[in-house]
Amino acid sequence: MYNLANLESALAQSIFSGKLHYAPSTASTNSDALAAARHAALHGSVYFADEQTAGRGRGDHAWHSAAGQGLYVSVLLRPQLPAARLFLLPLAAGLAAAAAIHAVTGLHVDLRWPNDLLVGQRKTGGILVESRNGSERLPHAVVVGIGVNVHQREFPPGLATPATSLDLASGRRFSRQNLLVALLKSLERETCALSDPDAARSVLDRMEKASAWIRGRKVQVHGPQACQGTTAGLDENGFLRVETAAGLVTVQTGGLRDAESD
Repeated sequence: MYNLANLESALAQSIFSGKLHYAPSTASTNSDALAAARHAALHGSVYFADEQTAGRGRGDHAWHSAAGQGLYVSVLLRPQLPAARLFLLPLAAGLAAAAAIHAVTGLHVDLRWPNDLLVGQRKTGGILVESRNGSERLPHAVVVGIGVNVHQREFPPGLATPATSLDLASGRRFSRQNLLVALLKSLERETCALSDPDAARSVLDRMEKASAWIRGRKVQVHGPQACQGTTAGLDENGFLRVETAAGLVTVQTGGLRDAESD
């Protein structure tokens, strides 16, 4: 179980201080954060739970959220950033999650554009970024949802990508509390850095170095821009370039899988 007093103490000097909202069980932490955004919730508000009964990933895919087994957290941000730089938030969140997992477990995380956290060939986490338009009274809100499999030993059948957990991948057991603290601190560093144009540009370079999927990989893209080809890096907005038989495609949304062998 989480120790809320210790969490508050560990995050006392961060933007999350005094803004932690815990629920033993909830439908979706992202839904909780989006609802709170409509009611003037502050920048840096955190919504986390032991269990999600209707957790979701990108494209409304279900996210299996077994009680007490994973990290299920959503952070509400009201970033004062140019619109173009907001596109980098999912990549910054991925870098933050990878850094936190490595710091706590020593595991190397491969970032599969745009939102998957892989250990080896297996998925251990995902990121869902959703937004809420602002008003004269409230600035634009962005919710960064992050789910990480920590203690799971079994997974639902039929997953598009085989799954693992941090415990399974390492052979050790890790504290969800320590991971949550590391994740939030890493996320604060990454998102605050986006206000600096040079630091923001470094997100693209660091994403390429952290991912085996962004350059020179034969992939199938699923979604509204379905295609097949070889990845050719990121554009200035963090969108994925794919060299196809018909030419270069800039993929703004969709999911990646390895292309089937000929």
